[in-house]
Amino acid sequence: MQRAPFSYKSFVIDALVDVEFDIAPASLTALVGESGSGKSTLARCLAMLEKADRGEIWFEGKEVSRSSDRELKALRPKIQMVFQDSAGALNPGFTAAQIIAEPLEVQRRESGARLHSRACELMEEVGLSPNWADRRPLEFSGGQRQRLAIARAIALKPAFLILDESVSGLDLSTQAQILNLLLDLQKAHSLTYLLISHDLGLVGQIADFVAVMQQGKIVEQGPRREVFANPRHHHTRELLASVRLLRSNFRTAQAGGR
Repeated sequence: MQRAPFSYKSFVIDALVDVEFDIAPASLTALVGESGSGKSTLARCLAMLEKADRGEIWFEGKEVSRSSDRELKALRPKIQMVFQDSAGALNPGFTAAQIIAEPLEVQRRESGARLHSRACELMEEVGLSPNWADRRPLEFSGGQRQRLAIARAIALKPAFLILDESVSGLDLSTQAQILNLLLDLQKAHSLTYLLISHDLGLVGQIADFVAVMQQGKIVEQGPRREVFANPRHHHTRELLASVRLLRSNFRTAQAGGR
């Protein structure tokens, strides 16, 4: 328990029932399951955006699920979230620099001209040109908006980043670019990731650990190689079989189109 920044025990919030798992520091843990399985509800609990009816959340050796407003204010900069819909998550009236600088201003980390320069530094770190600092979200492509959302999320130097279907709406080439960026940032800042996804094919490429959800419960979890090589729960086997079938159909379609 001391080695893992998070532990989750016995949640009951509408879609969640008896959820328990650990996330190792500086790892990438994937939480996978079909739509409606409870993945995003759990993510919002871990981000302190919703409260569990019962149970515990442990972060850096402390139980945080019953934190006061003052404690949450100190905790939230350490836990950030990147959503699937970057267009909906970013203020359309703000410039890129304002979007990135806002959490720094709210937390009083920077002020004045330093806010803008720090925002430009973060844009560079995620592969966006500082020359675009005065652009608004709708002037960026989907992949660029996701980079902007990531820059905002890392602005406060969090320890834990929750990625809620953060690449699922992007084309395959852009997905790969964003995932490579996230892996580079993880190495540079020793970040711990929780990747929420329905895509086991994607998870199989990058995750260290996997937890599989079904109907609000975690039905299987473990190191990614073990779960993929020897799935024990029938739902995990079904998910893996659907990935293999999709790949097989794709290869057949390619062959037929030649």
